[in-house]
Amino acid sequence: MNWISNYVRPRINSIFSRRETPENLWTKCDQCGTMLFHRELRESLNVCTSCGHHMAITPRDRFTALFDGGVFSEVDVPEPLTDPLQFRDSKKYPDRMKTAQKTTGESEAMLVAEGEMGRAPVVCAAQDFSFMGGSMGMYVGNAIIAAAERAVAKGCPMILFSAAGGARMQEGILSLMQMPRTTVAVQILKEAGLPYIVVLTHPTTGGVTASYAMLGDVQMAEPNALICFAGPRVIEQTIREKLPEGFQRAEYLLDHGMLDRVTKRSEMRDELITITRMLMRLPPPIKGDLPKPSPEEAAALAAPAKDETPS
Repeated sequence: MNWISNYVRPRINSIFSRRETPENLWTKCDQCGTMLFHRELRESLNVCTSCGHHMAITPRDRFTALFDGGVFSEVDVPEPLTDPLQFRDSKKYPDRMKTAQKTTGESEAMLVAEGEMGRAPVVCAAQDFSFMGGSMGMYVGNAIIAAAERAVAKGCPMILFSAAGGARMQEGILSLMQMPRTTVAVQILKEAGLPYIVVLTHPTTGGVTASYAMLGDVQMAEPNALICFAGPRVIEQTIREKLPEGFQRAEYLLDHGMLDRVTKRSEMRDELITITRMLMRLPPPIKGDLPKPSPEEAAALAAPAKDETPS
């Protein structure tokens, strides 16, 4: 009886009451291998606190960190044809889309939003590399055009965060047509005299680099981001030579005049506020500036406090 009550019963209770530990509490840094707690990683904007390696970040998390108070509204983007070429490799194109949408929670590879940054209006567009490699398809072309048109309508700068493996092969020539389309969209901004700022993140390659990602009035990048048209492995196999250390990385391109700035993610917001206000000929930002209260709030603050002492 003692054996049953002292060993068997507690053992059974421990098995049935065992709680499953969530698998997403820790993330391993790709660079140094440090295990990072999810809250600590989120607070550092997906930057390793040990080595400073910049990991991927979703467009929504990026916008929350950039816009004033994390408040922004999405800009509507016209929906293109679902599967214009009836493309199929090992999977049907619509099936790949459904998988990417379920994994990321987003409808496509680019998110466009508007809001205020440093008390000045801006329109931002960001690619999501986790959505089919951030590939440039018809939707991405429509998104950049929608962002440019919205920026012109508001008379404000446009900021684009690129992250892509190139054009989307499932859309064939239609994806390549987005290169001239997005170039025209950038030209619309320039003709309106509005700043177009590009922040290249890891990785930015292929047709994206050959079009809108390299047409900014100011070219910025995150540390150690891979920026190229053809990847280093392809180049090494072609020329059969070892490439220089750090070739095609952000710091290498900065040293060779292809970039204006390499900025850490934690400093990106302040850097963009300074640049956009300078290009728009606005006064320098005021640190700790608070939103102006509404007339109703101002009247309530000015009203004398009521005497709440019971009679």
